[in-house]
Amino acid sequence: MTAPNTNGSREKSASGHRCGTFPPAVLHPAGLPGFERGGGASTTPLVTRALGAQVFLNGITLFAPGAGIPLHTHNCAESVVILDGCAIVDIDGTEHRLTRLDTTYVAAGTPHRFRNASATEPMRILWTYASVDATRTIVETGATARIDAEHMKPGDE
Repeated sequence: MTAPNTNGSREKSASGHRCGTFPPAVLHPAGLPGFERGGGASTTPLVTRALGAQVFLNGITLFAPGAGIPLHTHNCAESVVILDGCAIVDIDGTEHRLTRLDTTYVAAGTPHRFRNASATEPMRILWTYASVDATRTIVETGATARIDAEHMKPGDE
C-alpha cells in the first residue's frame, strides 16, 4: 500500500506498484452510517465520491419485510446482487424472483424496481452504479435526483 510522504507525494506499495489517486480502503458496513430512503428501505453507501470513487458507486440497501422502491430508471448501467433474502425485481415490465447471490445487470434508461418478496424476513442487496454521477428518475413522477444526494445530510453538499 502507499502512504503520502511528508511532502504529499505517493510512494510505491510493497509490491512495487503505484496505487491510484486515492488511498486504499477497507470498509466495514456494520460501522458505517445508514440512510433511511422511505418505504422500509435503508441504504449504507460504501464506495463513494467522498472516499475517492471516480468510476463507480456502490453500497448496500436493506429492505424491511414487504418493502420496495418505486419503478425508476438510471442514467447509467446498474448491477444488483441479492445478499440476503428473496426479492422480486421488475425489469421493463417483467417480474423475476431472485434469491441469494442472484445478480441483475440493467442498462441505463431501463425501468426497474426491487421489492422484498418476504412478509417476515429482511432482504439485502449490494448495488453498483457504473458512474459516480449516477441519477435515479422515478417513473411515476419524473423526479430525478443524484444517487449520492440520497446519502447526504442537509447541508453536506
